Amino acid sequence: MNSKKLFTIALSAAMLAGCGSSGSAAAASTAAAASAAGTAAAASGAAGKVYYLNFKPEADEQWQKVAEEYTKETGVPVTVLTAASGEYESTLKSEMSKDEAPTLFQVNGPVGLASWKDYCYDLTGSAIEGELTNDAYNLKDGDKILGIAYVTEAYGLITNKALLEKAGYSVDDIKSFDDLKKVAEDITARKDELGFSAFTSSGMDSSSDWRFKTHLANLPLYYEYKDAGVGDEEELKGTYLDNYRAVWDLYINNGTVDPSQLSTATGDQAEAEFVNQEAVFFQNGTWEYGAVSAIGDDNLAYLPIYFGVDDANEGLCIGTENYWCVNSKASPEDIQATLDFMNWCVTSDYGVKMMTDGTEGMGFNIPFKSNPESSNVLVNLANANTGTPVSWNFTTMPSEEWKNVLGQALTVYAADQTDANWELVRQAFVDNWATEKQLAANN
Repeated sequence: MNSKKLFTIALSAAMLAGCGSSGSAAAASTAAAASAAGTAAAASGAAGKVYYLNFKPEADEQWQKVAEEYTKETGVPVTVLTAASGEYESTLKSEMSKDEAPTLFQVNGPVGLASWKDYCYDLTGSAIEGELTNDAYNLKDGDKILGIAYVTEAYGLITNKALLEKAGYSVDDIKSFDDLKKVAEDITARKDELGFSAFTSSGMDSSSDWRFKTHLANLPLYYEYKDAGVGDEEELKGTYLDNYRAVWDLYINNGTVDPSQLSTATGDQAEAEFVNQEAVFFQNGTWEYGAVSAIGDDNLAYLPIYFGVDDANEGLCIGTENYWCVNSKASPEDIQATLDFMNWCVTSDYGVKMMTDGTEGMGFNIPFKSNPESSNVLVNLANANTGTPVSWNFTTMPSEEWKNVLGQALTVYAADQTDANWELVRQAFVDNWATEKQLAANN
């Protein structure tokens, strides 16, 4: 199945209920960058300018090159500012309050749109909307298209086949949570002899905790929603929290770092552990290909996060939380310049290469007609997986506060794995969900 078809099916299945990433903020000062863009616009005689607030720190270098090339070709100034990991929403709030606000920004799905819809230009009938492979990639408010997905992604357990084989196993030996547990615990028992661990560190620093308070937390949501046949809930039962606990226990007790030290372990640290072949399994997504390709494409495999519920059918987690929105409060000239820039990114040879190439570019799977066969091996491995894709339901999480409270509870539990501390996780997941949903409804 080709990449366009698989990701179309997956996102349609998610019903738009919906990387998280590691990295650092762009170097330039925001005010200076915006001012420079205005000055350049005047100097070039361009009708408008583009100011893009980028969500993905790991793609900052590529977006800077895209901006430079577009300005070179068109004379239209493009400024790209990249928010630090975990700080996009606060950065967006700050930037939108300024005179030179972003003309292009993003939201993560329906919850994010609810906060920003008054700033979103209606993209119905725009050139970029016409480039989509499926209208499921539109993010709507009523009849208005206020956001357009620009990348679809997958996450699961990135696996080092060579290390797995050194431990005496192959990916064919892992078809369920029980299989994964058996392999991981055996590797841990022989860790000194083998010279590596089962899992990379499950860091709860802000550069890494999203992998567990958001991406891993998606699985109990997915199965609870699936049982109820819904795409969102105002209240949760927590039906699959025992499964969540079992996977979390497996990660933290069979990883490279002592569970009591996870509060300061970072995303870069986990990435380096995998690249340096210190661990077999690394929970992360297709966006990590540029880094993990260092171990060799032939050594890479991609396993689902087996959850002990429907393991025989479970596939990778596939969807998006990346929707482009155009600032409706920008000048008409800047709005048109931004629409033209977006369309160029997904139709021009240079723009498409930079967005999709896994070596020089961002390695994205893009939901547009121009999407080529991917050079990102993780994308191809995701497409080859025959399991039922797990939809991205974490875009329905009620707030960043809900995620943060859950992350804090997971960290406390990791350091002292008692039933009483897991009760804190349950309260953060179930009780605080209802509280935060109600707060969101009242705002």
